[in-house]
Amino acid sequence: MDNTKSKSQKDSVESEPSSLFALFPNTTPPNLERVESVSVPQPYHGLLVHTLHMTVTVEQFYSDAVDVKVLEESKHAGHYARQIVLALRGSRQIVQYGLVDIKLDALSDDVRDRILEGQTPLGRVLIEHNVLRHIEPAGYFRVTLNPSFQALLQTNETITYGRMGVIHTDHQPAISVLEILTPVAE
Repeated sequence: MDNTKSKSQKDSVESEPSSLFALFPNTTPPNLERVESVSVPQPYHGLLVHTLHMTVTVEQFYSDAVDVKVLEESKHAGHYARQIVLALRGSRQIVQYGLVDIKLDALSDDVRDRILEGQTPLGRVLIEHNVLRHIEPAGYFRVTLNPSFQALLQTNETITYGRMGVIHTDHQPAISVLEILTPVAE
């Protein structure tokens, strides 16, 4: 067995949504159709096509802070994965679904502990702890919501958009993230 390959696979982060959804086999994913960034319409383009944290972006768009609600979590081979929704603090409106897989040893103990508490959005934790980070977009998607995702996002709409990204901390890929926006009225 090639130990280098095994170590590389174990220490890597994923850049495909199917790999993240595989961590949560009881979740039926929505249909994700890969699109070019130029094909993402407004207001989704402004919300997704950038290298900023979605926490900050949705807070600016909605003029309200967001809180995280952890739906399901999993620990595996030195990683921590979770499915979340972000809700506006004032109205409790769900504005985003997220699925993350975090390489735990890429983060300091205090950052890791804050994330594992599940009380603060990931982006806010990284910002508050001044973690050196770079967000690398890995794809954009036209998302067709299935009934379970419609219920999760509290919407009757079926079409929205999302993005896949890799967050590098201290110049190393550390976090895979899939972010799907609640459909936005245009």
